[in-house]
Amino acid sequence: MGETANHLPPVAPAPAPAPPPPNLALSRGPTWTPAEQLLQLHYCIHSNPSWPQALLLGFQHYIVMLGTTVLIATTLVPQMGGNHGDKARVIQSLLFMSGVNTLLQTWFGSRLPTVMNASFAFVLPVLSIINDYTDRVFPSEHERFIYTMRTIQGSLIVSSFINIFLGYSKLFSPIVIVPVVCLVGLGLFMRGFPQLANCVQIGLLMLILLVITQQYLKRIHPSMNHVLEKFALLICIAIIWGFAAILTVAGAYNNSKERTQTSCRTDRSYLMSSAPWIKIPYPFQWGTPIFRASHVFGMMGAALVTSAESTGTFFAAARISGATPPPAHVLSRSIGLQGIGMLLEGIFGAAVGTTASVENVGLLGLTHIGSRRVVQISCGFMIFFSIFGKFGAFFASIPLPIFAAIYCVLFGIVAAVGISFIQFANNNSMRNIYVLGVSLFLGISVPQYFIMNTAPDGHGPVRTNAGWFNDILNTIFSSAATVAIIVGTILDNTLEAKHAANDRGMPWWVPFQNRKGDVRNDEFYGLPLRINEYMPTRFL
Repeated sequence: MGETANHLPPVAPAPAPAPPPPNLALSRGPTWTPAEQLLQLHYCIHSNPSWPQALLLGFQHYIVMLGTTVLIATTLVPQMGGNHGDKARVIQSLLFMSGVNTLLQTWFGSRLPTVMNASFAFVLPVLSIINDYTDRVFPSEHERFIYTMRTIQGSLIVSSFINIFLGYSKLFSPIVIVPVVCLVGLGLFMRGFPQLANCVQIGLLMLILLVITQQYLKRIHPSMNHVLEKFALLICIAIIWGFAAILTVAGAYNNSKERTQTSCRTDRSYLMSSAPWIKIPYPFQWGTPIFRASHVFGMMGAALVTSAESTGTFFAAARISGATPPPAHVLSRSIGLQGIGMLLEGIFGAAVGTTASVENVGLLGLTHIGSRRVVQISCGFMIFFSIFGKFGAFFASIPLPIFAAIYCVLFGIVAAVGISFIQFANNNSMRNIYVLGVSLFLGISVPQYFIMNTAPDGHGPVRTNAGWFNDILNTIFSSAATVAIIVGTILDNTLEAKHAANDRGMPWWVPFQNRKGDVRNDEFYGLPLRINEYMPTRFL
């Protein structure tokens, strides 16, 4: 009647397990692994182009740094009471010290291909000095200018010591470097399109022509690629400068507003007529320095800002030139040498101190050439044109909106280099996202508040009875990179720093902080390194 166990009906086999879902990340294309070095560079820090190319590229670096020098002199000298001849001499002094300090940095300091250029961080302290002398009676405006320059000399000399004894980076990680380098570029947005818009007809044309020539026309033929990628900027400047000269001669701006004529015309700088043929900057050329404690403290605030900004710029330069991230001791050495440079600037009578030039680092990325020799050659042009004033004045008369158009590209490249450092940390860590987001936002928002509430005479939102205290805080918090470095360093080193070491990218970061950690660190100890000695990329 019933079936025994031996006669049970056969059991159907279990269905085969379903295959695992496809890896969507792989099926949609390749994934990019972290790359310590940019593979598209034509020349790295130690490799050099031919001498004719190096000379042209060095001259290109000189032209790019010239815009900031002229803009600072044009902004400050008239308010000091100086005339066109005084402005020409100030530009010569700034160029001379930029050349000297760049050589010192590339030989003994950071050893990176960075140009040292006049810094806007010193504008507020200088305006404070100008305001103190505005109500005083002088025999002439020129005497007021001389007295102001002597006070600037004394303030630079004393405040230089804060950089000589200052160093950075011991508490850094890739998470901190991202907002600092980003805001070194993005924080200068007011020198981009807003300055370009002062003369749209030449500024916007320069921007469009540069992008088309350097990025699109170079693809037409291999020979054009070789020329335009490296020298498109010089070609575009010559074309637009010539176009601006034609508009000036044709009378296109005769009935325009004074501000438009100043920005657009090629004959409103008055540098060619007022610059001396030969003038060698010499120590204490404006007279005996004047030392006043209140002004020295204001300059110290600017010195702190230039240290923070230079730190971010050095990291960007290292990435674009194919070098390793600068170790802590290298940054300390370079910042200290920057202080010595500031001391020399005070002695030789420069109107402001110098900092690592963001626009010239952007030019390294634009041309794909990170050669240190090219930047050292540019120092020769700076020193030559600072001595032979008429020749330097010819190039200094390029309308400022042309430089502003160039900055729209170069500052953006530096900001993007900052973003690239995030690949060495955990992009998906909510802790890292918090640190990055807060640092970036406050780095933009806080300086914008200070800039919007700063009067034309330099009085910022901090207005206590102590003028020196006002100058320090108003200067520090008007710098995007400085705010980012303060906020980022505090948050990154206090929010689960030890438990999140891997997420912060410390396994990648630490080997570069001591000599034996990575063979490529020999670059910063003065030992030459051949390109084929580069170690393969490590994967996180």
